[in-house]
Amino acid sequence: MSVGRRKMKCGLIGEHLTHSFSAIIHAEIADYTYDLFELSPDEVGSFVKNGELDAFNVTIPYKKTVIPFLDRISPEAMRIGAVNTVVRRKDGTLDGYNTDYFGFDGMITASGIDVKEKKAVILGSGGASLTVQTVLADRGAREIVVVGRGLENNYLNIDRHLDADIIVNATPVGMYPNNGERLVELEKFKNCRGVFDLIYNPARTALLLDAEKLGIPHINGLYMLVSQAVKAYGLFTDEKAESGVIERVVEKIERDTENIILIGMPGCGKSTVGSVLAKTLGREFFDADTEFEKMHGITPAEAINTLGENRFREMEHEVLAFLGKQSGKVIACGGGAVTREYNYGILHQNGTIIYLKRELSKLSTDGRPLSQRGPLEALFNARKDAYEAFADHAVDSREVPRETANAMLCVLGFQEEK
Repeated sequence: MSVGRRKMKCGLIGEHLTHSFSAIIHAEIADYTYDLFELSPDEVGSFVKNGELDAFNVTIPYKKTVIPFLDRISPEAMRIGAVNTVVRRKDGTLDGYNTDYFGFDGMITASGIDVKEKKAVILGSGGASLTVQTVLADRGAREIVVVGRGLENNYLNIDRHLDADIIVNATPVGMYPNNGERLVELEKFKNCRGVFDLIYNPARTALLLDAEKLGIPHINGLYMLVSQAVKAYGLFTDEKAESGVIERVVEKIERDTENIILIGMPGCGKSTVGSVLAKTLGREFFDADTEFEKMHGITPAEAINTLGENRFREMEHEVLAFLGKQSGKVIACGGGAVTREYNYGILHQNGTIIYLKRELSKLSTDGRPLSQRGPLEALFNARKDAYEAFADHAVDSREVPRETANAMLCVLGFQEEK
C-alpha cells in the first residue's frame, strides 16, 4: 500500500468536484492520502504526465481526455473508450483502467432490476455512457439507444423511444448544485420498469423522485461509486479489499450524508429537539425560520403579516430549496412547510423526514400568527394529511427534549430503543 516507505498519494481529477464523495469513500477503505484536484481542460495533460500522484481516479469530463497521455490502457478501458483509473508505475509510466464497468455492473445487481432482453435508453454520450453501453450489452439488453444533444437520437425526438423498459441517466443533469433538473418526463415512458441515475448527490435526483412517485424500481449512483472505488483500491495497492466492504461503505455514507428533516405543528418543539439531535450526532443544525430571516431580512411572522401567506410561502420555498441541497444536516422546518406539495421533493431529495407529534394543548402559539388566527384544531386538521404524506417516520414528543431526540435516533437506526 506504500511506495517505498512513503504513504501513497492518490486522488481524483475532474472539472467540478464540490459534489464528490470520493475522498470519504477512499478514507473508509484505505490508508493512502486521497485529495481532489479540480482542473481546467488545458491543465489535464501536464497534471497527468508530471503530477506527483501515485494513482488517481478520473471523473467528468476527462475520462476520454486522459487517454492520449497514458502509456498503456487495459482491454476493458480500450473497449469502452474511457479511463477512470490511472496507476503510475515505478518507472514513471502510466496505466489506464476502467473500474466504472465493475461499478455499474454491481449497481445493476444491487438494484435487482433485470435488464436482459430489455430496451434501454441511455441519456448522455460521454465516458460514463460508454461504460453503461458496454455493461448493458454484456448483460444481454435487447436494444440500447444513446440519446444526446447533436446525436441522431436526441431530446427533441426522444418520443421515438417511449417504449423503453430501462432509463439510465449518464449525464450530470440534476447533480448538485443544479438539483431539480431533469432531461425527460418519466411519466411518458409507460413501459419503464427500471431507472438508474449515476448521480449520487443529491441522493434522489428529480428523475429518481419521479420514479419513486410512479412506483418504478430505481437506484442512484452511490453503489456504483463505491464499487468502482473498491476496484480502484485493488489496482492502486495490489491488495484485495475485505469482504462486504462495498455494502458497509454504502450504508455508512447513506447514513452520514442523509439530512434529518423535522416537520410538525408550530410550537411542537422541532427547533429544540433538532438542536439536541444535531449535537448528539455532531451535525450542523439549521432552523428554517432563522435561515428565512437571514436570507430575506424579515422574520416569518413579519412576512406573513405584511406580505400575506402566499408570498411568504414562496419566500419560504427559496429557503427550503437551499436547505434541501445540504448533506448530513439536521433541519427544522416551519409548521406550514407541508402546505405546499412542491416542498416535498426538495426536502426528500437528501433527507429522511420525521413528523414530530405533540398534543395541541401543549403547543406554543407565541409569535406564530397563523396559530393565533383561529382554533389550533382547525389548523391541525387542515395540515394533518400533509404531515403524514411528507413523513418517513412519526415520533411522539416527550416532555424532555433529550428523550424525544433519543426516540428519533431509534427510528433512524442509530441506536436501539431502551
